[in-house]
Amino acid sequence: MKARNAEPKEASSTGDGIKGYPLRDPVSGFSLPYEWAKRSGDPLVREKVLSGRWVLLSDGRILRRGLTTGTTAAAAAKAAILSLAKAVDRVDVPTPCGVRVTMDVQCQPGLCQAVKDGGDHEMDVTSGLVIAASAASAPHLELAFGRGVGRIQRRGLCDTPGRPAVSPTAREQILLSAVEALQTAGLPGARVEISVPQGEAAASRTLNPSLGIVGGLSILGSTGFVEPWNEHLESDCLQGLKREKKVIITTGRTGLRYSRILFPGHCAFLLGSKLDRLNLSPDQESVLLGLPGLILRWGDPALLEGTGYATVAEMMSIEPDHPALFSALESVRQKLPYTTVVLIDRDGKVILQAHPIDKGRKASSELSKEADG
Repeated sequence: MKARNAEPKEASSTGDGIKGYPLRDPVSGFSLPYEWAKRSGDPLVREKVLSGRWVLLSDGRILRRGLTTGTTAAAAAKAAILSLAKAVDRVDVPTPCGVRVTMDVQCQPGLCQAVKDGGDHEMDVTSGLVIAASAASAPHLELAFGRGVGRIQRRGLCDTPGRPAVSPTAREQILLSAVEALQTAGLPGARVEISVPQGEAAASRTLNPSLGIVGGLSILGSTGFVEPWNEHLESDCLQGLKREKKVIITTGRTGLRYSRILFPGHCAFLLGSKLDRLNLSPDQESVLLGLPGLILRWGDPALLEGTGYATVAEMMSIEPDHPALFSALESVRQKLPYTTVVLIDRDGKVILQAHPIDKGRKASSELSKEADG
C-alpha cells in the first residue's frame, strides 16, 4: 500500500510505499532505505546517489566514490582525439557499470592529461596521478600503452606475459570512449597511446611488484569507480549483512560486478580483505565470491610456501589441479560452514566452487569439472 503523503510511517523504514524508495545505488546495486536518506539531511541525496559518484551510509553520511585508472585513461583518450578537432577542457565517458561520468582535462592539440580522482578512499595511493594520452590521425583506431603502464611478467593475470597490464574491461572502456570521440570529431581513426608519467614510482607502493607486473601501474576498473573504503563503511557493510536473508560477499570490484550476473537475487556486499569479521547465520543463504588469490590465502596463509609459485593466480594458470588449492578451499569452507564459496576468473567464469558443509560435499577436483560444465 502506498503512503498517502511524503511523511514516512514507522513501518516504512525501508521506503516501501514512499516514491523513489528504496533507492538503488547504480554502481553497487544495493537498495538504500528511506531512513538512511532522511538521516543525511541533504536535499540532494537522491541525485547524488543516482549519479553513481556518492555512497550513502546507514548513519546518513555520504562518501564520494573515486574513479579507476581505466576511467581516467578513457577520459584522457577521448579528450586527446577530440583535441585534434577542437579545444577541450571537459569530457564525459561511459563506465562499465553503465553510469556516465564527466572529468576535467588539460589539453593541447593531440595531447591530453586527466588526473585520477581517489574520492574518499583513505588509502588510494594512485589518487592525484596524471594519466596522459596522445592522439594522431590514422586510417583506423589503434590503441597502445607506453611509459608508466605496467607490463605483465607472470601468468594468471589480466593478460598474457609481455602484454600491458590492462584489464579487458578497462581496455573496452577506453576503446568505446575513443570511438565516441572519433564520431564527434568526424575522423576515420586515430592512433592513441596511454602513458602514466609517474606510474613506475607509484607502482612501487602497490601490489604490482609482488604480482609480477613491472614498469608501472595497471589500468583497471570493473565498474569504473573506486569504492570510498574506510572503517565506517566496513562497519556499515557488516551491519547490512545481518539484515539480509540472501547475501553475497565479494572481495573486490570484479567480484561485485559478476555477483549481480551470477546471483541476481542476492544482495551484494563488498568486504575486501576483512573476511575474519564475517559472522554469517545458518538461516542466511550466503555466498562468498571473488578472485582466488585473496580468498584462498585467507583459508591458508601458507598456501604458496614450498610450491615455487609467486602468486595464486600463477598457480591456477599453470597447475589448476594443484592439491594446495583444494586444501585451501576446504579451509575456507570450514571457516564459513554455511556459505557457498565461488571462485571466478577476471572474465567472471566460475573456476572452483565449494558447497556449504551441511550439503555434505567436499571441496575436490570434481568441483572444477562441475564448474566447467
